[in-house]
Amino acid sequence: MNNTIKETAGYSIEEGNAASKNAYHWAQKTFSTRAGKPGEPAQDLAGGFSNEIRFGSERLGIGSDGIGTKIEVAERLDRYDTLGYDLIAMVADDLVVAGFIPTNLSNIIDVNTLDYAVVDELMHGLHDAAQFSQIAVTGGEIAELGNRIGGYPGARMNFNWCSTAVGVLHPSLERPLSGANVRAGQAVVALRSPSFRSNGYSLARRALTKAFGEMWHQAPYSGPDAAEMGQTWGEVMLAPSLIFAPGVGAVLDAGLPLHAAAHITGGGIADNFKRVLKNGVGAELTNLFEPLPAMQQLAELAGITPTEAYLYWNMGNGMLLVTDEAQAEAVAETLRGKGYQAQVAGRITAEPGVRLNVGAGELRYEA
Repeated sequence: MNNTIKETAGYSIEEGNAASKNAYHWAQKTFSTRAGKPGEPAQDLAGGFSNEIRFGSERLGIGSDGIGTKIEVAERLDRYDTLGYDLIAMVADDLVVAGFIPTNLSNIIDVNTLDYAVVDELMHGLHDAAQFSQIAVTGGEIAELGNRIGGYPGARMNFNWCSTAVGVLHPSLERPLSGANVRAGQAVVALRSPSFRSNGYSLARRALTKAFGEMWHQAPYSGPDAAEMGQTWGEVMLAPSLIFAPGVGAVLDAGLPLHAAAHITGGGIADNFKRVLKNGVGAELTNLFEPLPAMQQLAELAGITPTEAYLYWNMGNGMLLVTDEAQAEAVAETLRGKGYQAQVAGRITAEPGVRLNVGAGELRYEA
């Protein structure tokens, strides 16, 4: 990534990956404290966003995440009832791509000054998202931290919202999905994301501010999907994340083969999919879902190339599943039966790296 993009986005994907790798290195040094005891962590899931903990024969998954700077959009619009979908999607979908069915969630809301009504809206939305994904919210805390928490000036409450979720390994799996069984010739199924989800918002907000000024959230949006996304850029950017975990659970319930899965968040398709492309294999994706029109407009506003846009946003593809070629259409049909948009998007190749054949042309990302 060049320095211009780092300045535009306000952060570096490479530096973030390096910091995360270093943090995991330190965390891994603690695994020995539970060796042979309840809560023993798995040693072979490095590179993912959740991990396995063992309690006798029971295999549980655990993962943590937050909504990030999408919260500022909610503060600008003074609407808070959709963020629960983002909060659950970030952790539930991280769990399910490793084969864990999400069951419970604990959350923490750090605020500057407490506003009861805003918290009520947040928790109402979390309740609705939990019902959709069949998760019980079994813990949480609200902490007032004064000027340690900032945000959009004039909002009723500035806050940060993070959660930890746990899940149980699907009974059809002997071990978590890590990519160890991915082989050349297998097929890739894509699930369409109808929103930006909860990633790439620092870049998006900077681009929108540059294009429309400080009140960018009130700027009209006139894309062909405005009826679905909203009439303003604020509404477009607040559109909630679709939670994919129930769909992937249905695939496993149907007994269909699933060798790996990738949750497409920050780092885009290439960075996230490469985490499960082990054994030296790569991928050729020639039938992905088209980027949302808003994403294409935003890339133009930000002055970034398609190669870079596919690193910052999901570009209309929220999850990729690896399955047997002969069962790929059955996997897609099972997902469609649960209300998701899914299609066979490509195949696993013997050559390393990820190649995308999209409307903007061929994009290559090295292994």
